[in-house]
Amino acid sequence: MKMGQFIAFCLLLVVGCVQGQNPDASPAKLPALKPGEAVATFAGGCFWAQEEGFDQLVGVREVISGYSGGHVKNPTYQQVGTDETGHAESVQVYYNPSVISYRELLTAFFAGHDPTTLNRQGPDVGRDYRSVAFYRTPAEKAEIEAAIRQVNAEKHFARPVVTEVVPFTVFYPAENYHQNYCKLHPDQPYIQNVSRPKIDKLRKAMHGKLKTDV
Repeated sequence: MKMGQFIAFCLLLVVGCVQGQNPDASPAKLPALKPGEAVATFAGGCFWAQEEGFDQLVGVREVISGYSGGHVKNPTYQQVGTDETGHAESVQVYYNPSVISYRELLTAFFAGHDPTTLNRQGPDVGRDYRSVAFYRTPAEKAEIEAAIRQVNAEKHFARPVVTEVVPFTVFYPAENYHQNYCKLHPDQPYIQNVSRPKIDKLRKAMHGKLKTDV
């Protein structure tokens, strides 16, 4: 690794999924569920890439970045970053199951991050970056477990999947400045070096199910 690349990588390690403060630090509002829609919740590292990746799928109306899986009510980004709230950076996906299935969302989820690294995604380290698939019904739990078996059997990764499979309880939307962050800051170094490669992997796996394909 050249010195310039080493310095850039070290900066990513320090900064991680972080950005300068934005005047609008109020939590985003959750959209109302429309007739015929379903909602799914996933955690797979920094929510910026997860949000942008899922948002590119046909049948997905909206994706919200936020926090789930913990015990603290209405947490802030700073609180979640201490690793003491139990929450993971997560995304909530509002989608039309007649256009894209939950199983297809799972394919996108596992393609868009590394589900084999425990409490870590690239330069981001901590339980707030852990891999989690939250299920709302027994059918969704069975779908998640089947998807994990398939990923392991096909040996997409050198190590086995460590994604947590847990019942959904509550999702807290993140601050407004985190929403649509990839779209609003495409030239930010973290986005270019960490988020974009994950989005590209998701896009490759979901060819034919992207909004740009129709």
